[in-house]
Amino acid sequence: MRKALITGASSGIGRDIARLLSSRGWQVILVARRADKLMELKKELGKNAKCVRCDVSHEEECRKLYDVFKDKDIEMLVNCAGFGLCGEFTELSLDRELQMIDTNIKAVHILTKLFLRDFRRKNRGYILNVASIAGFFSGPLMATYYATKNYVVSLTGAIYEELKRENSNVKISALCPGPVDTEFNSVAHVSFASEPLDSKTVAQQAVDGVLQGKLYIIPSMKMKCLKLAKRFMPDRAITHFCYTFQKKKQ
Repeated sequence: MRKALITGASSGIGRDIARLLSSRGWQVILVARRADKLMELKKELGKNAKCVRCDVSHEEECRKLYDVFKDKDIEMLVNCAGFGLCGEFTELSLDRELQMIDTNIKAVHILTKLFLRDFRRKNRGYILNVASIAGFFSGPLMATYYATKNYVVSLTGAIYEELKRENSNVKISALCPGPVDTEFNSVAHVSFASEPLDSKTVAQQAVDGVLQGKLYIIPSMKMKCLKLAKRFMPDRAITHFCYTFQKKKQ
């Protein structure tokens, strides 16, 4: 049975990716901080699911997670754990921002590197890094969050090219949605400025995309057009647009 390890599996996109993979016959290892939510999902998915309570914002827990599963023939890693904060850069909590950086960047970096080494040796495997359309822009009022997703997009793109040049069968993708109907906005203390996508739809496009070997998975024509517009507009104009967009969400 094919195995996938999914961080941030207790809610939102991570939960729906777990549901989808389980329905397709994969065994899913559900990783998150909230044990109660994991157990609810495990009960729903049955014997194809295992639960691991882990706070990936702590480096030692990321390393321990890898050590536990490095010999379990994991075929897909989904780095979905993450959160955002909205507000003026100088006003947001530094400690909370550092926790976001540890979750959105450091955990993704550690788990990607450790599992990718194994995947390359076996010459098979999939890595899905959940980023955001924000990863292509600067984001006033969500400056740190946008910067973390820029890191994920850039890292994923660089690794994709390295794998391509060595003709590797390992695939890595960055999921870059716009607004999705999840718990994200309540955690970030913002409201939707545009109609959000359904999490199940995003999960399906994400899984199909990584299995097809796509680099960027952008599950919305509006967001694809926004990314394309960046090629033709000055950076300052784009940043001004992002400020206006984020201001509407506050």
